[in-house]
Amino acid sequence: MTTTWLICIDDTDDIGTKGTGEIAEEIMHLIMAKSVVSSVNEHKVKRATWVTRHQLFVHPDIPYTSHNSAMCFELESDLSLSQIKQLCIAHLVAESAAVADPGLAIVDKHALTADDCHQLIGFGVDAKQMVKTKNEAYQLAKTVNVDLSEHGGTGQGVIGALAGIGLRLSGNDGRLKGQVSVGLSAEIPSVLLSVDQITEQCGLDGVMDVNGQMLNGNEQVLLSGKVKAVFHGHLFLLLAYQVPDPKTGALQWCNALRQQLKKY
Repeated sequence: MTTTWLICIDDTDDIGTKGTGEIAEEIMHLIMAKSVVSSVNEHKVKRATWVTRHQLFVHPDIPYTSHNSAMCFELESDLSLSQIKQLCIAHLVAESAAVADPGLAIVDKHALTADDCHQLIGFGVDAKQMVKTKNEAYQLAKTVNVDLSEHGGTGQGVIGALAGIGLRLSGNDGRLKGQVSVGLSAEIPSVLLSVDQITEQCGLDGVMDVNGQMLNGNEQVLLSGKVKAVFHGHLFLLLAYQVPDPKTGALQWCNALRQQLKKY
């Protein structure tokens, strides 16, 4: 029997150390390697595995390394909660920075009621715009049966870990960790692909413009620089915008700029 788990970590790093996103990705692959039955989505093999980055409130009262973001992922596994938690804790303790305040949140996604989800999403949204406390996080975690634990320092990371679960549940928050691989290099600084080619090659669900409209499969997108994707409408999407071609003046789709990605 498999369970669909949502797992989120926060506050594991320091300047010059391994990032929280990298640690989350490593934990995900450790769990998958230990599972007899494991998948990351309904398509099992075809789609890529993604960790989502959720931006939280930046405030002097909140300790953070550089951006105050939590990292969350979803997977199916036949491992028990105790087995998964043991793997997570061992890796967090081994890989977190000495000055970090790591927090870990784990929940069976399908055991959550509609009200549980509503409360978690509300907590996540609030954590993007106000200071939340450990006590608030632990009280909510107990109410909705999220396994929430701290693993070093002040343990402040539990706030972001729980918020990240809520924001992932919302389906409308977060950028995907890292860059989408489309074959760019120093020798190939840009590539023109159709939306269908992008989804097939990258494991994404589609391409959306900055106004929220989905592009048709035959639309061509010029990809260059840092190619990043977002989590929107419970889908993993490349974000694109249009610019005039310098030679012809015709509008050309391009992957979104850093400033356009910031809202996610």
